[in-house]
Amino acid sequence: MVESSSSLPPLCEKISYKNYFLRAVDLTILGLLFSLLLHRYRILLVKQSDNVWVVAFLCESFFTFVWLLITCIKWSPAEYKSYPDRLDERVHDLPSVDMFLTTADPVREPPILVVNTVLSLLAVNYPANKLACYVSDDGCSPLTYFSLKEASKFAKIWVPFCKKNNVRVRAPFRYFLNHPAATESSEFSKDWDMVKWEYEKLCRKVEDVTGDSHLLDADDDFKAFSNAKRNDHSTIVKVVWENKAGVGDKEEVPHFVYISREKRPNYLHNYKAGAMNFLVRVSGLMTNAPYMLNVDCDMYVNEADVVRQAMCIFLQNSILNSKSCAFVQFPQDFYDSNADELTVLQSYVGRGIAGIQGPTYAGSGCFHTRRVMYGISLDDLGDDGSLSSVATRNYLAEGNLAREFGNSKEMVTSVVNALQRKPNPQHSSLTDSLEAAQEVGHCHYENQTSWGKTIGWLYGSTTEDVHTGLGIHSRGWTSSYISPDPPAFLGAMPPGGPEAMVQQRRWAAGMLEILFNKRSPLIGTFFRKLRFRQSLAYLYILTWGLRSIPELFYCLLPAYCLLHNTALFPKGVYLGIIVTLVGIHCLYTLWEFMSLGFSVQSWFISQSFWRIKSTCSWLFSILDIILQFLGISENVFIVTKKTMPETRSESGSRKSQQEGDFPNQDCGKFEFDGSLYFLPGTFIVLVTLAALVGCSVGPQRLSHSHRGNSSGMAEACGCVLVVVLFLPFLKGMFEKGKYGIPLSTLSKAAFLAVLFVVFSFGKLV
Repeated sequence: MVESSSSLPPLCEKISYKNYFLRAVDLTILGLLFSLLLHRYRILLVKQSDNVWVVAFLCESFFTFVWLLITCIKWSPAEYKSYPDRLDERVHDLPSVDMFLTTADPVREPPILVVNTVLSLLAVNYPANKLACYVSDDGCSPLTYFSLKEASKFAKIWVPFCKKNNVRVRAPFRYFLNHPAATESSEFSKDWDMVKWEYEKLCRKVEDVTGDSHLLDADDDFKAFSNAKRNDHSTIVKVVWENKAGVGDKEEVPHFVYISREKRPNYLHNYKAGAMNFLVRVSGLMTNAPYMLNVDCDMYVNEADVVRQAMCIFLQNSILNSKSCAFVQFPQDFYDSNADELTVLQSYVGRGIAGIQGPTYAGSGCFHTRRVMYGISLDDLGDDGSLSSVATRNYLAEGNLAREFGNSKEMVTSVVNALQRKPNPQHSSLTDSLEAAQEVGHCHYENQTSWGKTIGWLYGSTTEDVHTGLGIHSRGWTSSYISPDPPAFLGAMPPGGPEAMVQQRRWAAGMLEILFNKRSPLIGTFFRKLRFRQSLAYLYILTWGLRSIPELFYCLLPAYCLLHNTALFPKGVYLGIIVTLVGIHCLYTLWEFMSLGFSVQSWFISQSFWRIKSTCSWLFSILDIILQFLGISENVFIVTKKTMPETRSESGSRKSQQEGDFPNQDCGKFEFDGSLYFLPGTFIVLVTLAALVGCSVGPQRLSHSHRGNSSGMAEACGCVLVVVLFLPFLKGMFEKGKYGIPLSTLSKAAFLAVLFVVFSFGKLV
């Protein structure tokens, strides 16, 4: 129940970040890009046979298009600020929230990492009788289940300790980095030592079982895992802990449920999206909370009031009879120094998107509305937020519900209750729903239903988060963005190297899958309810993979022109525009980084990594999509390896967590292996070095005979800039171990570079 008196202060407010100076800079860069194209086109009319200039014109046209999208996106940035301290005086009965966490591989996602995220969820500042935590284990690992059972025991100590002492960071592995201050009471210090000892005991147990899984064989609770294989096992649903007290006392621990859906060989399981939909069904049968939070297994809760902050958005909308907000997205922040670029992107482009129809769904740290995930559109609701009479007839007909949601009667009843905003009938125990939960986890349950098509998390892309968010926005819904300080969630990014390349490839390929399917934002604008500027925002994100081709060609053009004795940047106005454009863009992006507290080094590393991932990792995403469209292969979801880096500081402000307080000694270093991801970058560096060597050996020839009204110095400067941006590859040629480029990659790249040089000189001859 919500107090709707207009005299009370609001639970949240929308903050606009319009900046006319930044708008002017964006427009200036856009104007310079159009001027560049105009001059390039006018010269092309004279030099019709110059293929180099045609390629340069096409690349620059694409860059101009991308910046046009960025300018439109960043025009009216905004976010919400919530006031959770006002919640108690306005809301007499807080809504329930189901919390989802997914894991898929106990090797790449260590169970102790999952345990810490779970403990941070169980300990949030919210009534325990209003929470339930569900963990989906797609790896069907007895080790993961054992770790979660032990975590539930430790939670009975950890949760009361956190709430009693108002602990802010509620992931133990981060909290116990620092010892209590000398000013703390002896009682607190004694409790702290005891809880830390219990946590270390938990870690030792997990380590022991990790080293010898046979220790679990004697426990009858693990019989379900006896013959289970990762991709061949029956559905497992276990209530790890049930909060039977149910009064919301600070000593209580929320419901805690472990699930692993059925998997069989040669059966498409739809990766994380399929796991999320199973979570929705099981939670709908057991607790059926109107709101759902989903987090990745490495994104722990860093702000104990995060649930209350999200509820401020939803409940304020309820007070104002505004029913359009489908989900609340928090930014993805990180406690290492590998994600500065993503942080800046979220701060400027992310806020820009939030000021249109709302932020895109980022896959973690997001609160969803269950009714919206059940496929209803904004038009299906009446003025009071209830289903309209037409929608009631369409949705609540029993035959329609069974056809859309599956043949489980219990599931249909749960859906009806959720759509009508009614709680499920009270069970005497969560275990009463186990049989129904097992049923909705079968492989064939979703056959001939709308799960993954119009209901739940959408299938058809390895980036199910963007795909699902696009589907929600296309139905007319909006979303809200909250970026609190300290950050609500914190995780770890993979270091620059193979893991990062795999992740970027998967993201780019998944985006392209969406771009070319029936939910493309180009279609959503004209035939659905996606706002025009929101469609441009999605277009900007979904075309990431396509950028690899123009970026690759543009990195090679200066070297080709030096070797071929052709002008790429002729003297005069054109060269002046190029220099001005590069200078303004560098200063602009540098200001964006430094205004958030990042260093010049961080800016340079991010600029370098952007070029590397676009020309290396994203390039392979295009090949993936081509092969998929030809029916030769399918895009595969590869789980990113998660780690728990050593740090020296408890989470504080965003700046202190990501900068200076604990600098990473490997910051800026790039890891290599023998995969093909590093072949394009190595090839680019070798070709560019060859061109620079040719320029230094024969400067007189270049200065006197360079065609196209250019001395070749501009092209040489372009080559130097390319080498600087690919500096990790240059260093990798002289490093050993994981920071060195393997000889096999160097050999392949050298062979391609020789062919490129011969081709360039051959054209000259």
